[in-house]
Amino acid sequence: MANDASTVFDLVILGGGSGGYAAALRGAQLGLDVALIEKGKVGGTCLHNGCIPTKALLHAGEIADQARESEQFGVKATFEGIDMAAVHKYKDDVISGLYKGLQGLIASRKVTYIEGEGRLSSPTSVDVNGQRVQGRHVLLATGSVPKSLPGLNIDGDRIISSDHALKLDRVPKSAIVLGGGVIGVEFASAWKSFGADVTIIEGLKHLVPVEDENSSKLLERAFRKRGIKFNLGTFFEKAEYTQDGVKVTLADGKEFEAEVLLVAIGRGPVSQGLGYEEAGVAMDRGFVLVDEYMRTNVPTVSAVGDLAPTLQLAHVGFAEGILVAERLAGLKTVPVDYDGVPRVTYCHPEVASVGITEAKAKEIYGADKVVALKYNLAGNGKSKILKTAGEIKLVQVKDGAVVGVHMVGDRMGEQVGEAQLIYNWEALPAEVAQLIHAHPTQNEAMGEAHLALAGKPLHSHD
Repeated sequence: MANDASTVFDLVILGGGSGGYAAALRGAQLGLDVALIEKGKVGGTCLHNGCIPTKALLHAGEIADQARESEQFGVKATFEGIDMAAVHKYKDDVISGLYKGLQGLIASRKVTYIEGEGRLSSPTSVDVNGQRVQGRHVLLATGSVPKSLPGLNIDGDRIISSDHALKLDRVPKSAIVLGGGVIGVEFASAWKSFGADVTIIEGLKHLVPVEDENSSKLLERAFRKRGIKFNLGTFFEKAEYTQDGVKVTLADGKEFEAEVLLVAIGRGPVSQGLGYEEAGVAMDRGFVLVDEYMRTNVPTVSAVGDLAPTLQLAHVGFAEGILVAERLAGLKTVPVDYDGVPRVTYCHPEVASVGITEAKAKEIYGADKVVALKYNLAGNGKSKILKTAGEIKLVQVKDGAVVGVHMVGDRMGEQVGEAQLIYNWEALPAEVAQLIHAHPTQNEAMGEAHLALAGKPLHSHD
């Protein structure tokens, strides 16, 4: 807690999720006197209700699939089912360990941590627990919550959000997933691995619609092979209860029934009733508007993470929080290049990308100035060993740098690190091609793709 009412912090942060705590840790490291206010648990959505728990469920699903399919590797095993209580224990143990570590970091950096529901009371203060916490600068980082649609009541029983899905005490026999974006396909993938009958409803024409169209098509093909059903290109109309589940009707009259309906249409900002507009902060549809340095229109207020209309990714929150802390400490800062941020959807198979899509590249540079190359993982030894299928697609400005890397296949999320260096350092295909990639690794596929794009393919046809 603040020492007394006269204490003025250098930085008061409202919200202890990825963006907020990253700003607190970096700010304290740079000598700023920081207060961090959080109504729940430090770590926010990512640690407690998002990235970490969903990936734990997906890994448990991967183990289930491996047990079912072990004979194809010459290993005799039996799959006896899913113990959801044990799965939750595994997931919660992962979260608990990371949470304790994060609490230790906050304490070791001498950040003043205040647990309570805060509200912006002026451009330089936040009210919490009946006291006013003053700061020379205030950072808003109150995050997001699952969204719904008008007339669609999330009851936490038959119609659920991702928050409820993470705590479901059973594997549903059948599930409809409303939304084919990252959250929707990840839960669909995990539930299918657990043994559920899953149908995805996506109003746009492809799953993971913000990805390169080739990646979407590859994922759709893989999901069909896995028996995950989906209906694309028609929007949701209504949901109603049946005797033992829920029925979804689409705009074209098609009907689908299942035990549960997961509403996974995205996340909306947490900003209502927190005093932002009263303090003069510019807003749009609940988001706090910021410039490239995360500054609002109020000179003493910044905003980061899901609260701002930028990419809703934990690592984006980290980067934005660090940027704000360094700017306030007087360091030279560089705005985040959002195209250069790695993006991963952790379904089976994984979808990973960095840079821009082929369609966007053609829009920017002209169709005749864009070259695209696809490298099939069938030519990669380690991918063969793992029995995964997919592709690495490279998008290049003709005779210039690689501006997009788009990957589909198991473990492709682990390849996006090199991909982001290629994009962000504006590498030419020939420059990547001369680097030696270890054999046999999946990472080798990245090198092989660039060898092919540079005009000297090795384990692929001319």
